[in-house]
Amino acid sequence: MTDIIYFDKDICVCVKPRGVLSEGEGQTSLPLLLEGELRERGVSVKVYTVHRLDKETEGLMVYALSQRAAAELSRQIREGELEKEYVAELCGVPKESEGELCDLLFYDRTRGRSYVVTRERKGVKEARLAYHLLESDGVYSRVRVKLYTGRTHQIRAQFASRKMPLRGDRRYGAGADSGEFSLRSCYLRFRHPVSGEMMEFER
Repeated sequence: MTDIIYFDKDICVCVKPRGVLSEGEGQTSLPLLLEGELRERGVSVKVYTVHRLDKETEGLMVYALSQRAAAELSRQIREGELEKEYVAELCGVPKESEGELCDLLFYDRTRGRSYVVTRERKGVKEARLAYHLLESDGVYSRVRVKLYTGRTHQIRAQFASRKMPLRGDRRYGAGADSGEFSLRSCYLRFRHPVSGEMMEFER
């Protein structure tokens, strides 16, 4: 059963499990799972993806249930009005207990990986986030991250470039003994795409 936190005729807010695709039309993708769950609740709708989470990332997502809602949510995301925060576990300890990371990021589609680069060129985009340290045992650290931009693998690449890959993230340099991949979308804040009401969710 899909963990649906809120839905109405225009939007659906849910918790994406780790290992489930956040987009696509496969039978195990979250949009299809949500359509099935909503059908069981007597609501027959098409689910529109407006933002994404990596397959191994879990946590809060909002989906549109109408084209009008999809267009407005996409606008909010494009213009930075939809706020997203995450909790991540890092291999290592940040030098500062809180701070802001700003980099140039290039996503290499052939390798399926993002890289921090030093100069602008085609395909390079600014990536910016803020973090604060929640706790650390000296080996691993838990941080809360606020995204200002939504680049592919942004959190993973920016911390890895500072020799603090996410725990379990072997693609970005974490050791095989570091445990399970640990990144969770924990907070969403946006205006309802139709009513304009401010919506806020934390999990």
